[in-house]
Amino acid sequence: MSSVELNQGEIKVILDKNNTGKLSFAELGITKESNFLEGGLLRLVFDFKQVKDHNYFKVPTVEVFYEENMSETHWICEFNGKTILDKLDHHGHSTVLLLNRKILSDLEQHHENEMIIHAEFPKSANLNLDKSYIHFFK
Repeated sequence: MSSVELNQGEIKVILDKNNTGKLSFAELGITKESNFLEGGLLRLVFDFKQVKDHNYFKVPTVEVFYEENMSETHWICEFNGKTILDKLDHHGHSTVLLLNRKILSDLEQHHENEMIIHAEFPKSANLNLDKSYIHFFK
């Protein structure tokens, strides 16, 4: 299964070949110690280096639920150093990031594949680890 590293201001999830289908943040191993985003900043890193066959889901998806009602959140998603998504999400308790699997495939490398998601909330936030999920691979 995946492993999780907590660094200053960052949650890093190292995915392995068994991380297929829809997986909640809790199932990935993200713990309650990391769900409070003081200052409203989130840096979430997904390391695909151990995944050998990148058989992407038809629309790779990240959905992040938070306990607070946010007026506006800013999201940036990078894959291997290239920005693949930059969006503002208005008013609510969750954000859905729909990714283009062709772009992911085109940016893949043989030795290292890393997705970084940056989020800026207007205030401190608490993630809901059971409702938040990823669905990258079939």
